Amino acid sequence: MKRPTASLVMHSYPGMVAIVTARWNGKQNVMAAGWHSYISIDPPIYGVAIAPARYTHHLVRRSGVFAVQFLPAGRSEWIQKMGTLGGGEVDKFAALGLEWQDGLTVDVPILDDAYVAYECRVMDVRSYGDHDWFVGAITQFYRDDSLFQANGLPNLQLLEIPLYLGRSEYAVLDAGAPRRRHVQEGCGA
Repeated sequence: MKRPTASLVMHSYPGMVAIVTARWNGKQNVMAAGWHSYISIDPPIYGVAIAPARYTHHLVRRSGVFAVQFLPAGRSEWIQKMGTLGGGEVDKFAALGLEWQDGLTVDVPILDDAYVAYECRVMDVRSYGDHDWFVGAITQFYRDDSLFQANGLPNLQLLEIPLYLGRSEYAVLDAGAPRRRHVQEGCGA
């Protein structure tokens, strides 16, 4: 039975964690972000919430660009450290042994281990409480096609997707994950 509570209840998990990379003035960083979303498909727009206290916030605010990336479950330890190590104090790329390439359309690192990545150019920033919502026009897409089926869905025989539960805990979506329901395409809203 649901009961009223005086304490804060945040229930947005489980969910995928986005990895955000940014670079400005010779400095770069990588961070984990739990609050992120596609905003539009046409044109392609993606948003991510970043707290002003985060080093990545400083880099994105000044450069006007960022990348959003997704790592497989085998990299959950990296994801956790990307979200807990301070980028102003630690070079996370060196500390985690990350390999990357430079973005094609904006000056951001694109992680070699990411199975999907988006390069984004900031088009709007809004403050909401203790986070700023960065809205980015996607300027370049990346996808490891070997991990996806012809219908565009991930091949869970080959790709394990980490789902963040909270409190440093992850579940893994893979081929063994139970299937609950198949919904007909198209829904009225």
